[in-house]
Amino acid sequence: MNEPTTLIAMASFGLMGLSIALFAGLKGWQGWLEVKKMEIAGQRPAEPRSPAMERIEIADLKERIRKLESIAACVDL
Repeated sequence: MNEPTTLIAMASFGLMGLSIALFAGLKGWQGWLEVKKMEIAGQRPAEPRSPAMERIEIADLKERIRKLESIAACVDL
């Protein structure tokens, strides 16, 4: 290939690569903004919860309550 054709081909490949990177970055930015909008609205992304996960969360909450009650009663753990 001669010099001008090589330069045009390399410039076009560079432009295509840049546009692909910008498109991916834009999609990531839009996804991040959507997550932040959901956080501000007080919603959480939908996630399936199993019964075991519910039991673990309840046990964790009970442990936190127990610790807070002991702090309120001025008792060291």
